[in-house]
Amino acid sequence: MSPRSASVNEELRRRSRERLLQSAVELVGEHGYDATTLGAIADRAGSARGLVSYYFPGKRQLVQSAVHRLMHRTLEEALEREPRTEDGRERMARAIDAILGLARERPVLMRQHMAGILQAEGFLQCPEQQRLSYLLRDTVARHGSADVDADYPMLRALLMGAVYAALVPGAPMPVPVLRAELFERYGLDWDMGRPPGADAAGGSRGTDVSRFFATDRARDGEG
Repeated sequence: MSPRSASVNEELRRRSRERLLQSAVELVGEHGYDATTLGAIADRAGSARGLVSYYFPGKRQLVQSAVHRLMHRTLEEALEREPRTEDGRERMARAIDAILGLARERPVLMRQHMAGILQAEGFLQCPEQQRLSYLLRDTVARHGSADVDADYPMLRALLMGAVYAALVPGAPMPVPVLRAELFERYGLDWDMGRPPGADAAGGSRGTDVSRFFATDRARDGEG
């Protein structure tokens, strides 16, 4: 049997990394961060346990990358859904609703993500975070920003603050209230984006996250 080519090996490594990211999102969402071990993530992904450290320095880095992937793909799906639009205000509304929607639909996962950012390691840079950043910066630019370098960090901070406020134990703020504040700040109409209740009318998007961790090279923008 002839050895695998370099391109085949690269594809196998990429698929293994994707499975680890997906498994991390699923398990942390189901059981919380502390109860999720690297061994359990590797087992669900069908990977050797030692392979996890090949891709990620530790559990915190793996989980942050996984959540950033979920956020990036959720935002991408919201921005590009039908009917497609280039309107900057509509795209900003979709972006806000996509991130707030994660707080509403995946509270355990997003609460653990916010807690992780406040740990000693802080906010970790990774390819998934960079793709998320690109989409948010593009949203700010299309909304009409005259200074994207200043306005993008503000949008990121406002979204992170809103997610935290929606999930703080014991005193959560209602997502519609947070949405209204953000919509007012950015001059958006309430019926833009995905207003509260729209999911119920259109059917649930479900809990399956596999579509966000597809192994299609073209979709990942890699290779």
